[in-house]
Amino acid sequence: MQTGLEGRRKRNSSAMAFSGGTASPPILVFFFAFLLVAAAAAELSPVAVNSTIPVGVELSNMRRIRARLKRLNKPPVKTIKSPEGDLIDCVPSYLQPAFDHPMLKGQRPLGLPERPNGLPPPNLNATEILQWWVIGGESCPENTVPVRRTTTADVLRASSVKRFAKKPAMTFQQDSSSGGHEHAVGYVMGGTYYGVKASMNVWSPGIASPSEFSLSQVWVIAGSFGHDLNSIEAGWQVSPELYGDSHPRFFTYWTTDAYQATGCYNLLCSGFVQTNNKIAIGAAISPVSTFNGGQFDITLLIWKDPKHGNWWLELGPGLLVGYWPSFLFSHLASHASMVQFGGEVVNTRLGGAHTATQMGSGHFSSLGFRRAAYFRNLQLVDADNSLVVPSNLHLLADRPLCYGIIGGVNSAWGKFFFYGGPGRNPRCP
Repeated sequence: MQTGLEGRRKRNSSAMAFSGGTASPPILVFFFAFLLVAAAAAELSPVAVNSTIPVGVELSNMRRIRARLKRLNKPPVKTIKSPEGDLIDCVPSYLQPAFDHPMLKGQRPLGLPERPNGLPPPNLNATEILQWWVIGGESCPENTVPVRRTTTADVLRASSVKRFAKKPAMTFQQDSSSGGHEHAVGYVMGGTYYGVKASMNVWSPGIASPSEFSLSQVWVIAGSFGHDLNSIEAGWQVSPELYGDSHPRFFTYWTTDAYQATGCYNLLCSGFVQTNNKIAIGAAISPVSTFNGGQFDITLLIWKDPKHGNWWLELGPGLLVGYWPSFLFSHLASHASMVQFGGEVVNTRLGGAHTATQMGSGHFSSLGFRRAAYFRNLQLVDADNSLVVPSNLHLLADRPLCYGIIGGVNSAWGKFFFYGGPGRNPRCP
């Protein structure tokens, strides 16, 4: 996975106590103890109840959280403890969250799709990225899928139980930043597109606030930039709110109504069907690129299978990750009308000083290779299921003094661009 020109590549849980020197009322003590034990029994991290919040509201939230986790955390045949703290459950493939969907109940994952023309057959034993959970030589058995276990703490970090695992609305990019989301992207639009392929190097950008994130991804988009927007997305992201730490993680996302009610990250709702036992979606990536050091990238291919019409995701040299069934979508049921590559950050400091959350490497695109983040070998899938180089690629940075983008083309990298930046700096106050 090493690549490049030279080689080609984190509420407060405290003991329940009552201050003021008086004895704790026995009934209240019993109630709080019961609540904590119930949470632990459900595999959840014990959660202290904040006495400033009405007990009825808190208990209602806990009931919703337990119900949500029961749906998400399926009985595993094996559990692997990852060095960074994640629990990876090896779940029988037919029990994965996707098959809770009414239109998928009772089904099993599909067989191999028809890959774009000119690509070799899929390499079912390929490994593209080294994730932390496999560092010690661990693996999931055949006919299972590795699923990152969701905890109470994960859900409580979200703005609400309802919004857990969902992007805020209006995080797409058309021609300007929207709702605090800022981009540096390359895009094509105006045609009919059936997929996208690109390589991107992985970094660990700094995040200024737990409610912000930084990601690098590809988008496959259809519909208007309104309530009917369809989007399929994959790449790497750093999101303390979603994952509880600052590790870059491999992720997927989908929506069919502009991030309003449908879709989610990773396997956190029914929809995406995973087909392999080697990649845990949402798990931390290792190693990552370093400034003036080694560069490590991942290659992503998303395309519409001509055989069944589903949108497949492939990682690296032929490792099939899984697919989004076409029935999930309205516009994308047929084809995409826009494709994007690039970076996105959330700036929650609207009206004040710009966020210091970094995009890409945290350095400007003008610094080039081994210093800036990049996308290389940009390709599209056309109506003939062939990979083609985009001829009308547009480059756009919402706030070029905060996050920039510079493109180019050469024989080794094909069409490429460098992108990203530090966010707040003397020219981006």
